[in-house]
Amino acid sequence: MVGKTEPLNGTATTKTGQSPSPSPPLATSMSGLLGNFSFKTLKLKTKQQELLIRVSILCLVYVLAFITRLFSVLRYESMIHEFDPYFNYRTTLYLTEKGFYEFWNWFDSESWYPLGRIIGGTLYPGLMVTAAIIYWALRFLSFAVHIREVCVLTAPFFASNTTLVAYFFGKEIWDTGAGLVAAALIAICPGYISRSVAGSYDNEGVAIFALLLTFYLFVKAVNTGSLAWALGSALGYFYMVSAWGGYIFIINLIPLYVLVLLITGRYSMRLYVAYNCTYILGMLLAMQIRFVGFQHVQSGEHMAAMGVFFLMQCHCCLRDYKEFDTVGKGKGQGFPNWFHQRRQQHKGFFKVADI
Repeated sequence: MVGKTEPLNGTATTKTGQSPSPSPPLATSMSGLLGNFSFKTLKLKTKQQELLIRVSILCLVYVLAFITRLFSVLRYESMIHEFDPYFNYRTTLYLTEKGFYEFWNWFDSESWYPLGRIIGGTLYPGLMVTAAIIYWALRFLSFAVHIREVCVLTAPFFASNTTLVAYFFGKEIWDTGAGLVAAALIAICPGYISRSVAGSYDNEGVAIFALLLTFYLFVKAVNTGSLAWALGSALGYFYMVSAWGGYIFIINLIPLYVLVLLITGRYSMRLYVAYNCTYILGMLLAMQIRFVGFQHVQSGEHMAAMGVFFLMQCHCCLRDYKEFDTVGKGKGQGFPNWFHQRRQQHKGFFKVADI
Protein backbone atom coordinates (compact mmCIF):
# COMPACT_ATOMS: atom_id res chain seq x y z
CA MET A 1 0.00 0.00 0.00
CA VAL A 2 0.99 3.57 -0.65
CA GLY A 3 2.28 5.49 2.40
CA LYS A 4 3.69 2.42 4.17
CA THR A 5 7.35 1.45 4.19
CA GLU A 6 8.77 -2.04 4.30
CA PRO A 7 10.57 -3.08 7.51
CA LEU A 8 14.34 -3.04 7.38
CA ASN A 9 16.41 -5.76 9.11
CA GLY A 10 13.42 -6.96 11.05
CA THR A 11 12.88 -3.65 12.87
CA ALA A 12 9.44 -2.27 13.53
CA THR A 13 8.19 0.37 11.14
CA THR A 14 6.89 3.78 12.09
CA LYS A 15 4.59 6.19 10.42
CA THR A 16 6.08 8.96 8.34
CA GLY A 17 6.75 12.09 10.35
CA GLN A 18 6.65 10.36 13.74
CA SER A 19 9.68 9.78 15.99
CA PRO A 20 10.55 6.17 16.96
CA SER A 21 9.16 4.92 20.24
CA PRO A 22 11.61 4.93 23.18
CA SER A 23 13.20 1.62 24.20
CA PRO A 24 11.97 -0.02 27.37
CA PRO A 25 13.66 1.11 30.62
CA LEU A 26 14.91 -2.42 31.47
CA ALA A 27 16.60 -2.87 28.11
CA THR A 28 18.22 0.55 28.44
CA SER A 29 19.61 -0.22 31.88
CA MET A 30 20.93 -3.63 30.79
CA SER A 31 22.62 -2.23 27.71
CA GLY A 32 24.20 0.51 29.77
CA LEU A 33 25.43 -1.98 32.35
CA LEU A 34 26.96 -4.24 29.71
CA GLY A 35 28.51 -1.26 27.98
CA ASN A 36 30.19 -0.07 31.16
CA PHE A 37 31.30 -3.56 32.25
CA SER A 38 34.98 -4.31 32.01
CA PHE A 39 37.33 -6.79 33.60
CA LYS A 40 39.27 -3.81 34.87
CA THR A 41 36.54 -3.33 37.47
CA LEU A 42 37.46 -6.77 38.89
CA LYS A 43 41.07 -5.81 39.42
CA LEU A 44 42.20 -6.70 42.93
CA LYS A 45 44.85 -5.12 45.04
CA THR A 46 48.22 -6.80 45.34
CA LYS A 47 47.58 -8.19 48.81
CA GLN A 48 44.17 -9.46 47.77
CA GLN A 49 45.66 -11.17 44.73
CA GLU A 50 48.32 -12.83 46.87
CA LEU A 51 45.71 -14.00 49.36
CA LEU A 52 43.50 -15.38 46.58
CA ILE A 53 46.40 -17.23 44.96
CA ARG A 54 47.59 -18.58 48.31
CA VAL A 55 44.15 -19.85 49.29
CA SER A 56 43.62 -21.38 45.84
CA ILE A 57 46.94 -23.25 45.95
CA LEU A 58 46.25 -24.45 49.48
CA CYS A 59 42.80 -25.72 48.49
CA LEU A 60 44.26 -27.56 45.49
CA VAL A 61 46.93 -29.14 47.68
CA TYR A 62 44.27 -30.15 50.21
CA VAL A 63 42.19 -31.84 47.52
CA LEU A 64 45.28 -33.41 45.94
CA ALA A 65 46.31 -34.96 49.25
CA PHE A 66 42.87 -36.53 49.57
CA ILE A 67 42.30 -37.86 46.06
CA THR A 68 45.79 -39.37 45.71
CA ARG A 69 44.93 -41.68 48.59
CA LEU A 70 41.63 -42.90 47.10
CA PHE A 71 43.15 -45.03 44.34
CA SER A 72 42.32 -48.37 45.94
CA VAL A 73 38.73 -47.32 46.62
CA LEU A 74 38.16 -46.05 43.09
CA ARG A 75 39.93 -48.96 41.43
CA TYR A 76 38.51 -51.76 43.55
CA GLU A 77 36.19 -51.23 46.51
CA SER A 78 35.94 -49.63 49.94
CA MET A 79 37.50 -52.08 52.36
CA ILE A 80 39.96 -52.37 55.25
CA HIS A 81 43.45 -53.57 54.32
CA GLU A 82 45.83 -55.83 56.26
CA PHE A 83 45.49 -57.39 59.72
CA ASP A 84 46.21 -54.56 62.17
CA PRO A 85 43.83 -52.12 60.44
CA TYR A 86 41.09 -54.75 60.56
CA PHE A 87 41.66 -55.26 64.28
CA ASN A 88 41.47 -51.49 64.74
CA TYR A 89 38.21 -51.48 62.78
CA ARG A 90 36.78 -54.23 64.98
CA THR A 91 37.63 -52.32 68.16
CA THR A 92 36.16 -49.13 66.70
CA LEU A 93 32.95 -50.97 65.85
CA TYR A 94 32.79 -52.25 69.43
CA LEU A 95 33.36 -48.71 70.71
CA THR A 96 30.51 -47.24 68.67
CA GLU A 97 28.12 -50.01 69.68
CA LYS A 98 28.96 -50.44 73.38
CA GLY A 99 30.35 -47.06 74.42
CA PHE A 100 33.70 -45.89 75.72
CA TYR A 101 33.48 -47.45 79.19
CA GLU A 102 32.82 -50.93 77.82
CA PHE A 103 35.54 -50.44 75.21
CA TRP A 104 38.07 -49.30 77.80
CA ASN A 105 37.44 -52.37 79.99
CA TRP A 106 36.90 -54.88 77.19
CA PHE A 107 38.56 -58.28 77.45
CA ASP A 108 38.75 -59.63 73.91
CA SER A 109 38.89 -63.43 73.98
CA GLU A 110 39.36 -63.63 70.20
CA SER A 111 42.67 -61.73 70.16
CA TRP A 112 45.96 -63.31 71.20
CA TYR A 113 44.16 -66.63 71.35
CA PRO A 114 44.03 -68.59 73.61
CA LEU A 115 45.21 -66.05 76.19
CA GLY A 116 42.92 -63.18 75.20
CA ARG A 117 43.68 -59.48 75.32
CA ILE A 118 42.78 -56.60 77.65
CA ILE A 119 41.98 -53.94 75.06
CA GLY A 120 42.12 -50.81 77.20
CA GLY A 121 45.56 -51.57 78.59
CA THR A 122 47.28 -52.85 75.46
CA LEU A 123 46.59 -50.32 72.70
CA TYR A 124 46.72 -46.62 71.86
CA PRO A 125 43.05 -45.55 71.72
CA GLY A 126 43.48 -42.28 69.83
CA LEU A 127 42.70 -43.72 66.39
CA MET A 128 39.54 -45.51 67.52
CA VAL A 129 38.21 -42.58 69.52
CA THR A 130 38.86 -40.19 66.62
CA ALA A 131 36.96 -42.35 64.13
CA ALA A 132 34.13 -42.86 66.62
CA ILE A 133 33.79 -39.11 67.20
CA ILE A 134 33.65 -38.48 63.44
CA TYR A 135 31.03 -41.22 63.10
CA TRP A 136 28.89 -39.84 65.94
CA ALA A 137 29.16 -36.32 64.51
CA LEU A 138 27.99 -37.49 61.09
CA ARG A 139 25.11 -39.41 62.63
CA PHE A 140 24.16 -36.34 64.64
CA LEU A 141 24.04 -34.37 61.38
CA SER A 142 21.71 -37.05 59.93
CA PHE A 143 24.28 -38.59 57.57
CA ALA A 144 23.54 -42.29 57.24
CA VAL A 145 27.07 -43.71 57.08
CA HIS A 146 28.54 -46.99 58.25
CA ILE A 147 31.45 -46.98 60.65
CA ARG A 148 33.48 -48.96 58.08
CA GLU A 149 33.32 -46.09 55.59
CA VAL A 150 34.49 -43.69 58.28
CA CYS A 151 37.42 -45.96 59.12
CA VAL A 152 38.37 -46.31 55.45
CA LEU A 153 38.45 -42.54 54.86
CA THR A 154 39.90 -41.43 58.21
CA ALA A 155 43.53 -41.60 57.07
CA PRO A 156 43.02 -39.63 53.80
CA PHE A 157 41.01 -37.02 55.67
CA PHE A 158 43.74 -36.47 58.24
CA ALA A 159 46.38 -36.49 55.51
CA SER A 160 44.59 -33.52 53.97
CA ASN A 161 44.47 -31.82 57.36
CA THR A 162 48.20 -32.46 57.72
CA THR A 163 48.84 -30.27 54.68
CA LEU A 164 47.17 -27.36 56.48
CA VAL A 165 49.31 -27.90 59.57
CA ALA A 166 52.43 -28.14 57.39
CA TYR A 167 51.50 -24.84 55.74
CA PHE A 168 51.12 -23.00 59.04
CA PHE A 169 54.27 -24.66 60.39
CA GLY A 170 56.34 -23.51 57.41
CA LYS A 171 54.78 -20.08 57.57
CA GLU A 172 55.66 -19.77 61.26
CA ILE A 173 59.26 -20.81 60.68
CA TRP A 174 59.94 -18.91 57.45
CA ASP A 175 57.16 -17.40 55.30
CA THR A 176 54.03 -18.26 53.34
CA GLY A 177 56.01 -19.54 50.36
CA ALA A 178 57.82 -22.06 52.54
CA GLY A 179 54.48 -23.07 54.01
CA LEU A 180 52.99 -23.77 50.59
CA VAL A 181 56.03 -25.81 49.55
CA ALA A 182 55.87 -27.81 52.79
CA ALA A 183 52.16 -28.49 52.29
CA ALA A 184 52.69 -29.60 48.68
CA LEU A 185 55.60 -31.89 49.56
CA ILE A 186 53.82 -33.65 52.39
CA ALA A 187 50.73 -34.09 50.22
CA ILE A 188 52.65 -36.22 47.72
CA CYS A 189 55.28 -37.76 50.00
CA PRO A 190 55.40 -41.47 49.01
CA GLY A 191 56.26 -42.68 52.50
CA TYR A 192 53.33 -40.81 53.98
CA ILE A 193 50.95 -41.91 51.23
CA SER A 194 51.75 -45.57 51.92
CA ARG A 195 50.70 -45.14 55.56
CA SER A 196 47.61 -42.99 54.95
CA VAL A 197 45.98 -44.54 51.90
CA ALA A 198 42.25 -45.24 52.06
CA GLY A 199 41.65 -48.51 53.88
CA SER A 200 44.93 -48.37 55.81
CA TYR A 201 43.22 -47.79 59.13
CA ASP A 202 46.34 -47.75 61.29
CA ASN A 203 47.79 -45.47 63.96
CA GLU A 204 50.01 -43.51 61.59
CA GLY A 205 46.92 -42.23 59.79
CA VAL A 206 46.25 -39.71 62.56
CA ALA A 207 49.62 -39.77 64.35
CA ILE A 208 51.53 -37.87 61.65
CA PHE A 209 48.93 -35.13 61.86
CA ALA A 210 49.32 -35.00 65.66
CA LEU A 211 53.12 -35.02 65.31
CA LEU A 212 53.23 -31.94 63.08
CA LEU A 213 50.51 -30.23 65.11
CA THR A 214 52.52 -30.60 68.32
CA PHE A 215 55.67 -29.19 66.73
CA TYR A 216 53.77 -26.27 65.24
CA LEU A 217 52.05 -25.37 68.52
CA PHE A 218 55.33 -25.62 70.43
CA VAL A 219 57.16 -23.33 68.00
CA LYS A 220 54.23 -20.93 68.18
CA ALA A 221 54.44 -20.99 71.99
CA VAL A 222 58.19 -20.30 71.90
CA ASN A 223 57.77 -17.38 69.49
CA THR A 224 54.93 -15.77 71.44
CA GLY A 225 55.50 -16.88 75.03
CA SER A 226 51.76 -17.48 75.34
CA LEU A 227 50.42 -19.94 77.88
CA ALA A 228 47.50 -20.64 75.57
CA TRP A 229 49.78 -21.89 72.77
CA ALA A 230 51.82 -23.88 75.30
CA LEU A 231 48.62 -25.49 76.56
CA GLY A 232 47.69 -26.31 72.98
CA SER A 233 51.10 -27.91 72.51
CA ALA A 234 50.54 -30.07 75.60
CA LEU A 235 47.13 -31.15 74.29
CA GLY A 236 48.66 -31.95 70.90
CA TYR A 237 51.30 -34.06 72.63
CA PHE A 238 48.59 -35.88 74.59
CA TYR A 239 46.76 -36.64 71.36
CA MET A 240 49.98 -37.92 69.85
CA VAL A 241 50.61 -40.18 72.86
CA SER A 242 47.09 -41.55 72.64
CA ALA A 243 47.50 -42.34 68.94
CA TRP A 244 50.96 -43.85 68.42
CA GLY A 245 54.06 -45.05 70.20
CA GLY A 246 56.13 -42.73 68.02
CA TYR A 247 55.55 -39.98 70.57
CA ILE A 248 59.07 -40.87 71.78
CA PHE A 249 60.29 -38.86 68.80
CA ILE A 250 58.61 -35.73 70.19
CA ILE A 251 59.62 -36.19 73.81
CA ASN A 252 63.28 -36.41 72.75
CA LEU A 253 63.47 -33.94 69.87
CA ILE A 254 61.87 -31.00 71.70
CA PRO A 255 64.25 -31.30 74.71
CA LEU A 256 67.18 -31.51 72.27
CA TYR A 257 66.01 -28.27 70.66
CA VAL A 258 65.68 -26.60 74.08
CA LEU A 259 69.13 -27.83 75.10
CA VAL A 260 70.70 -26.32 71.98
CA LEU A 261 69.04 -22.98 72.77
CA LEU A 262 70.39 -23.10 76.32
CA ILE A 263 73.92 -23.89 75.16
CA THR A 264 73.93 -21.15 72.53
CA GLY A 265 72.71 -18.55 75.04
CA ARG A 266 69.26 -18.04 73.51
CA TYR A 267 67.33 -18.68 76.70
CA SER A 268 64.27 -16.52 77.24
CA MET A 269 61.18 -16.44 79.39
CA ARG A 270 59.15 -17.44 76.33
CA LEU A 271 61.17 -20.65 76.04
CA TYR A 272 60.78 -21.27 79.76
CA VAL A 273 57.00 -20.94 79.65
CA ALA A 274 56.62 -23.01 76.48
CA TYR A 275 58.75 -25.96 77.54
CA ASN A 276 57.63 -26.17 81.16
CA CYS A 277 53.95 -26.04 80.29
CA THR A 278 54.31 -28.52 77.44
CA TYR A 279 56.39 -30.98 79.44
CA ILE A 280 54.50 -30.91 82.74
CA LEU A 281 50.95 -30.87 81.38
CA GLY A 282 51.83 -33.21 78.53
CA MET A 283 53.39 -35.70 80.92
CA LEU A 284 50.44 -35.60 83.33
CA LEU A 285 47.96 -36.07 80.49
CA ALA A 286 50.00 -38.86 78.91
CA MET A 287 49.94 -40.77 82.19
CA GLN A 288 46.18 -41.15 81.77
CA ILE A 289 46.79 -43.55 78.86
CA ARG A 290 46.88 -46.98 80.49
CA PHE A 291 49.30 -48.38 77.93
CA VAL A 292 51.78 -45.58 78.75
CA GLY A 293 51.22 -45.17 82.48
CA PHE A 294 54.25 -43.94 84.44
CA GLN A 295 56.82 -44.54 81.73
CA HIS A 296 57.59 -40.81 81.62
CA VAL A 297 59.25 -41.08 85.04
CA GLN A 298 60.45 -44.70 84.83
CA SER A 299 61.65 -45.43 81.31
CA GLY A 300 65.12 -44.44 80.18
CA GLU A 301 63.93 -43.13 76.82
CA HIS A 302 62.01 -40.39 78.66
CA MET A 303 64.88 -39.28 80.90
CA ALA A 304 66.29 -36.78 78.40
CA ALA A 305 63.17 -34.64 78.65
CA MET A 306 63.28 -34.76 82.44
CA GLY A 307 66.98 -33.91 82.49
CA VAL A 308 66.48 -30.86 80.28
CA PHE A 309 63.55 -29.81 82.47
CA PHE A 310 65.69 -29.77 85.64
CA LEU A 311 68.58 -28.17 83.74
CA MET A 312 66.28 -25.35 82.69
CA GLN A 313 65.20 -24.78 86.30
CA CYS A 314 68.84 -24.56 87.40
CA HIS A 315 69.66 -22.20 84.54
CA CYS A 316 66.70 -19.98 85.42
CA CYS A 317 67.63 -19.88 89.12
CA LEU A 318 71.27 -19.00 88.41
CA ARG A 319 70.26 -16.32 85.95
CA ASP A 320 67.79 -14.77 88.37
CA TYR A 321 70.33 -14.94 91.20
CA LYS A 322 72.88 -13.03 89.13
CA GLU A 323 70.32 -10.38 88.27
CA PHE A 324 69.23 -10.19 91.91
CA ASP A 325 72.81 -9.75 93.07
CA THR A 326 73.54 -7.09 90.41
CA VAL A 327 70.40 -5.04 90.99
CA GLY A 328 70.52 -5.13 94.78
CA LYS A 329 74.24 -4.47 95.22
CA GLY A 330 74.88 -1.32 97.23
CA LYS A 331 71.20 -0.32 97.44
CA GLY A 332 69.97 -2.28 100.44
CA GLN A 333 66.77 -3.22 98.63
CA GLY A 334 67.91 -6.06 96.44
CA PHE A 335 64.80 -8.20 96.31
CA PRO A 336 62.20 -5.42 95.83
CA ASN A 337 64.21 -3.81 93.04
CA TRP A 338 64.92 -7.16 91.40
CA PHE A 339 61.29 -8.29 91.60
CA HIS A 340 60.03 -4.98 90.21
CA GLN A 341 62.47 -5.18 87.31
CA ARG A 342 61.52 -8.76 86.53
CA ARG A 343 57.82 -7.87 86.68
CA GLN A 344 58.34 -5.05 84.18
CA GLN A 345 60.34 -7.30 81.83
CA HIS A 346 57.71 -10.05 81.82
CA LYS A 347 54.58 -8.01 82.37
CA GLY A 348 52.44 -10.17 80.10
CA PHE A 349 53.50 -13.39 81.79
CA PHE A 350 52.79 -12.08 85.28
CA LYS A 351 49.34 -10.88 84.20
CA VAL A 352 48.46 -14.35 83.00
CA ALA A 353 49.94 -15.88 86.14
CA ASP A 354 47.91 -13.54 88.34
CA ILE A 355 44.71 -14.56 86.56
